[in-house]
Amino acid sequence: MRVSVLTISDSVAAGKSEDGSGPAVIARCRDLGWKIVSSTVRADDRAAIEEFLKEAADSNDADVILTAGGTGLGPRDITPEATAAVIDRVIPGFSEYMRAAGARNFPRAILSRATAGIRGKTIIINLPGSPKGAVESLDAIADLLPHAVSVLHGARHDP
Repeated sequence: MRVSVLTISDSVAAGKSEDGSGPAVIARCRDLGWKIVSSTVRADDRAAIEEFLKEAADSNDADVILTAGGTGLGPRDITPEATAAVIDRVIPGFSEYMRAAGARNFPRAILSRATAGIRGKTIIINLPGSPKGAVESLDAIADLLPHAVSVLHGARHDP
């Protein structure tokens, strides 16, 4: 499976802090045997996020785009809105499942506004900005993603 990773953080984009979540997500994807086709950082800027998501999805270079950051309640947390603006269809189960899994050990995980959806033949999934939260959220749905990609590309839902 081909994966693109987008870290969304004002401080990382400005060079004021180091990206922890992007590398953590990349390492976990590689552990799962997935190929990283790109990784980049953008500030919490809706237009920049939307532009990246559109270009990455429309290029058909990645089966899945994983974003890390911008899913909280803060005034600059706009990743779910940027994602919603570019997807064709929502996949609510992914974000519901990630929140439920996270809340078992960290009740505040339920405050995540992460979303997931489809643009063309690419699945876009928002992950939290903390490295631990991002990897735990990814782990919650990791077994489902290859099947989802296969179905999106025309496979059947056979058991």
